[in-house]
Order: sequence, then C-alpha cells, then structure tokens
Amino acid sequence: MTANVAVETTPEVPLWNDPARSVTARVSALMEAMTLQEKIAQLYGVWVGASDEGGEVAPHQHDMEEAVDLDALLPAGLGQLTRPFGTAPVDPALGALSLMRTQARITSANRFGIPAVAHEECLAGFAAWGATAYPVPLSWGATFDPDLIHRMAGAIGRDMRSVGVHQGLAPVLDVVRDARWGRVEETIGEDPYLVGTIGTAYVRGLEEAGVVATLKHFVGYSASRSGRNLAPSSMGPRERADVLLPPFEMAVREGGARSVMHSYTDTDGVPAAADEDLLTGLLRDTWGFDGTVVADYFGIAFLKTLHGIAADWAEAAGAALRAGVDVELPTVKTFGAPLVEAVAAGRVPESVIDRALRRVLTQKAVLGLLDPDWSPVPPALEGADLDDPDALRGRIDLDGPQNRALARSVAEQAVVLLSNDGTLPLDRPRRIALVGPNADEPTAVLGCYSFPLHVGVQHPGTPVGIDLPTLRDTLAAEFPDAEFTVVRGTGVDDGDALGIPEAVRAARDADVVVAVLGDRAGLFGRGTSGEGCDVESLSLPGAQQQLLDALLDSGTPVVTVLLAGRPYALGRAVEESAAIVQSFFPGVEGTAALAGVLSGRIDPSGRLPVSVPRGAGTQPATYLGARLAHASEVSNVDPTPAFGFGHGLTYTTFAWSDLAVDAKEAATDGEFALAFTVRNTGARHGTEVVQLYLHDPVASVVQPVQRLIGYTRVPLAPGQACRVRVTVPADLASFTGRDGRRVVEPGDLELRLAASSADPRLTATVTLTGPERPVDHTRRLHAVFVREAAAGA
Repeated sequence: MTANVAVETTPEVPLWNDPARSVTARVSALMEAMTLQEKIAQLYGVWVGASDEGGEVAPHQHDMEEAVDLDALLPAGLGQLTRPFGTAPVDPALGALSLMRTQARITSANRFGIPAVAHEECLAGFAAWGATAYPVPLSWGATFDPDLIHRMAGAIGRDMRSVGVHQGLAPVLDVVRDARWGRVEETIGEDPYLVGTIGTAYVRGLEEAGVVATLKHFVGYSASRSGRNLAPSSMGPRERADVLLPPFEMAVREGGARSVMHSYTDTDGVPAAADEDLLTGLLRDTWGFDGTVVADYFGIAFLKTLHGIAADWAEAAGAALRAGVDVELPTVKTFGAPLVEAVAAGRVPESVIDRALRRVLTQKAVLGLLDPDWSPVPPALEGADLDDPDALRGRIDLDGPQNRALARSVAEQAVVLLSNDGTLPLDRPRRIALVGPNADEPTAVLGCYSFPLHVGVQHPGTPVGIDLPTLRDTLAAEFPDAEFTVVRGTGVDDGDALGIPEAVRAARDADVVVAVLGDRAGLFGRGTSGEGCDVESLSLPGAQQQLLDALLDSGTPVVTVLLAGRPYALGRAVEESAAIVQSFFPGVEGTAALAGVLSGRIDPSGRLPVSVPRGAGTQPATYLGARLAHASEVSNVDPTPAFGFGHGLTYTTFAWSDLAVDAKEAATDGEFALAFTVRNTGARHGTEVVQLYLHDPVASVVQPVQRLIGYTRVPLAPGQACRVRVTVPADLASFTGRDGRRVVEPGDLELRLAASSADPRLTATVTLTGPERPVDHTRRLHAVFVREAAAGA
C-alpha cells in the first residue's frame, strides 16, 4: 500500500520572465501571448502626478487632452508613466512611494505583471522638487569639458534611478541656427562638433547610471524660420546632413543612447514624426540604432491638428508607426481606441504594432522589468518602513553636497569673461553699486526646464525646495568689507524706466558698478527665454539697454554681468564696459561662481558656445556661415559678431609657438600630425582652450569659412608650458557632396589652431592627395589631442 504524500510544486516561470533565456526569445514569447489591446497598451504613456501623501499617482489633466480613466486602461497594461515627479511639487521620498505603489497597481492589473517605464525631464538636472538645478545645456557647452559633463550626468542619472525613474528626456542636440529661438538655453551651442561631444558625454553619464537617455529633437527643430517655435524648418539636405545630424549620429554611435524623440518640425513638407526615411532609413538601417523612438509630447496628434497630413487620429497613429515611432507621449490619444479600431478595420497593419512592441519590450527586458524578482521598491526606499509615509518625508536628499560640488564646478567653468580693461578681478572695492533686475532675484540662475520655473510657478504657496542665493548674497559674502547699494533700475522686460535715475545716483557714489542684466526663464511667453519665448530681435529685453547706457554715462566703471538664456547685442557696452561677464543660467551654484570670478578667487575659463551679436537684427547668423554669409561690400548689414564663437578671456596670458607638422601631405584616407607649444606668460594660473578649425578653400560645394573639428583644455600655472600634439584624420575634412554622399576630396586645407573662431594663433597649410574617397557613418569623428610637458618648462 502506497501512502499519499503531498508534493510541493513550483509553478513554471513563463519564458518571458526567465532571465536565463535570451531577450529575443523572451520578447517573442510574450508577444505571442498578448492580445492586440495588450500590445498597443505597451506603446503609450499616461501623464500622471505623484501624491505628496505617498498614495498612488493621479492622472494629470492637461488642457490638450481628455481625462484618462486608469481603471479602464490598466487591465491591458501600460507602456510608460509620464513625469510622476515633474508634474507637481512632491517630497522625493513620498513621490518614490507613490510611484512604487502605482507600479504595484499596474503590475497586478495586467495579465503579465509588466510594469511601466517611468520617464522624467532632466535637461538641467532631475526635474523634481528639491533636486539640484544644474546649469542649463548652453553652460555645458561653455565649459568645453566633456569629462565634467559626463560626471554631472552620472549624478543626475543616479538620483533618478534611485527613486524609480527609468528614462530621461535629455539631452537636446539641436544646433543653434537663430539665437532668437526661445529654446537656445536648452541647446549646447551653435557648432555641431561641440554639441555632439558635450551631448555624447551627457548621454554616457546618464546611460552608465542605468537611465535611458533620449536624444531630442530629431531633427531640424532649431532651424525653424525666424527662430519661431514650431515653425517650418528652412534647410536643405546638405545643411541637415552636415550641421544638424552629426550630434545625433555621434550620440548614437559613441554614446549608446537607447531612445530618440522625434522633432515637431516638418522639413520640405514632411513632418519628422511621419518621416520613414529619417526614423527608419537613416536612424535604424544606416546608423544601426536599436532603441525606442518616442513622440515629442502630442507630436503624433499634431500630424492631424498642425501638419494636416492625417484626416483622423487613426491615420496619424498609422503614419507615425510606419515611419518608426514606437511610443506615444505624454498620454494616450491616437494609440488608444482609434488605433485598435484601425487595425481591426485593416487601415493599419498589425505588423507595425509588432515592430514597435518588440522594441519596447526589449528595452523593458534589458531594464529588468520582465524579471521574476523585479520589485517596485526603488533603491532609495529599500529598508524603509513603507507603511509610514510621514516618517519617510525628508528621507531622500536630491540636492546633497556631492551634487552641489558638481553643480559648482560646471557653473565655474561655464562663466565666460568677454572683455576686461583690467578692472577685474575687483581689488577690494569700498563701495559697490549693484544694479539691475537680476541682481537680487533668486531664480535668475534657472532655466525654463528647472523644476521651480517649469512646475513650481504653478504652485506659488509651495517653497522652492532648494537654496538659491542671489548675486547680492554671494557678492556680500565675497566682499565682506564693501558697502553695497542695491538698485533694481528696471525690470527684466516691463520697460519701466522710472528707477533708472536712482540707479545712476548709486553709480556715481560708488567705486564700481556691477550691472546684472539678462533674462527671466519661462514657458510660452511667460518669460524672455525658454520654450515658446521667441524674440524679434536680440536687443536686451525691456528697458535694460537704456539702464545700461545710463550707467555707462555715470563716469563710474561698469562691470556688465549677464544671467541669460541666449546671447544679446549690448550696444555701447561692448566698447565702454570696464568688463563683461556672460553666464547662461548657471544653476544653484551660479551666483557663487560669478562672485568668485569677479573677486578673482576663480580663474575664468569658459568659452562662448554661441556668438554674441554686435547688432540686434542680424539673425539668423552663425560663425559657420559660408563666405556670402559674412560681411561684404554689397550689403549694409554686417553680421560680424561682437564676440565670436569660442571666445573667452582669462586673468593671465598665453603664448602659442613652435608649430611643427610631421608631413604636409597625406592621402584622403590618411591623417596629419601637428605639435605646438602653449605657455602661460602671465602671473596667474589659467586655462587655455585650444580650438582646432578646418578651412577648406576650394570644394565641390560651398563650405563654411571654417568649422570646429577639435578642442582641448590646457590648464597651466604661471610660466608653465605644454607641448600639445594633435592627430587629425582626413575623415574630418569630409562633407556631403553634390550627389548626397559624404566624401573626402583631395586638395589644400588650412588647420587653424585658435583661441576662438575669430582668433587663430597658428595655421598649418596641408594637402590631401589621391582620389576622392566616399565615407559613411563609420568614419573617424575626432582629432586626438595629447598634452606633454614642454622641453625646458
């Protein structure tokens, strides 16, 4: 007789949950098990806001969309959660708890237990209440320091990942073509090589922290006519290929970016969201990108409402999917019921659903979201009492000392000294007149995508969440023995000139005037810089130029300080200011950095990522212009900038000498080797930023007069010298030829070693020999710099 023995069995782990199987096999098995509604549910997000009490998120009601019923949606699953931290002020720990509980709800509601990808903005730091507000990307460009930006991005990514965020909507890789565009502050600069190298460094930092970086806006957004937001783009295929695409190409090839966001714009009548040649042909088939393409917010619906290429929501969804868009953001609209009905009716093939779904599920698998041991508890809440929300409040610090130190380093290296007659550094002035609308304004250091200005302004009763010392505060600490007179003079853009006489009286009674001018960041007309805050000219906003001119007439030396999101024409101040200091929204540590530069505690080392115009009405203009774009005798409009791209002074001087060229000829598949010496000839430590420009005097198509192909920072003590060696591949001379192919042509070139685009120091004339050589996306992208101690230094 055999006894009945209870045998404990373990349910078999579904193939898609088995991490021992390949990602491809897991994703294929999951797709086979899903219904059409379940498939489509993975291809859209829902805009939510975390609860400050730690409860589940609530759908965000946006004025462009109808309300979302989560109870109705979640049984089919959910692809993404949009901005759980960046929709309303929420204590970070309670926001993390709220996101955790929502993820638990999502996984329990759908048959397969699949969580959502949570994404956030991180343009100038994690856009969450209480998180460090770093300098804006235009300041990243001003550092000319990819390694520093890489470290900053790593810190931002670690903070995001610690609270349960998987994807960051940054960096912006748009190249500035017209400084009137409101989103200039979000860009890295006007040169594609600078944008590409700094942007790729940011991507690496974010991705190494485990956060999916999202390249935006692909492509052409910044080339809009007249610098207007969401305007059509005026660019030919060659400008697109040689100026606007290279930063994205670099970030895909070298940065490992796992997501791309399409642009709102249309080019020659084809919207980016419906451009199959761009999103599939170039991005995937040619460059080999295998991540997800996400929609810019409402961008798929815009195919119907703004572009007029779709008659209804289903047609818009089909056009985007066919082009290669995988995920609709910020919330479900065209990818919901309209898409389900369109597939059922045969208007949209299910194959395009499956193609996008495979990419989305592959990314979720790589993120660990399909693993059987996945937990909704984020790292920052591990070990905490999750049943006591009140005890969690204040547990997570997103603005700690390490973040502040990084923010300080970026801010300090991004300050650009434009001019100086010797007044700076200030030598213990007794009386300082601190004048201007940004002199005592805490938020003057923030860009429009910083949490306080992007979200916090909609909640006026809520504290800012981070310490924002004004320039008045930091200058008082920097010069404790000085007597300050602080006068606003005028507002940023109110045009009020009634306070100017008081400002002039303060100036006349002072030893030096520090005039603090510039922008107020905001959105859609609520600021003078930021998304939707485009301008007709590059005159200083409001009555600021009138104030500045009156201060210049006072007879007291005027140090002009700019806290701005774009470059401005400064009129008389270019020649008459004692000094001009430019800072592009430098973040929480920005005023301390400015005070340190003014006192001399910090050696200025920033360089302009965008040219500063001499005239207010010369846009669009860029240093990358061809010969016809520069000053000529046949036009009375002179676009020559007051300060060119790459310009920046220090508190010391440098001598460049002893240029040597190994061989002045190389084949079109070869390289050149140069060496030269940089010596600090002044009495202070300083950093020279060596910039390498290429000038191609004769080419088969019109070329820019010059373009940046490399750079390196060279820090030197007084009297110290450095031998700089640089290897320049012939590939860097490539451009898009007449037939649309990228080629390296034989002929003479000038390799200009320069302190800025307007200040060449040493020039090597070299020659490429042999046949014209086609190149592709596998070409070499960088010159290689090596620094050595100079002989006898």
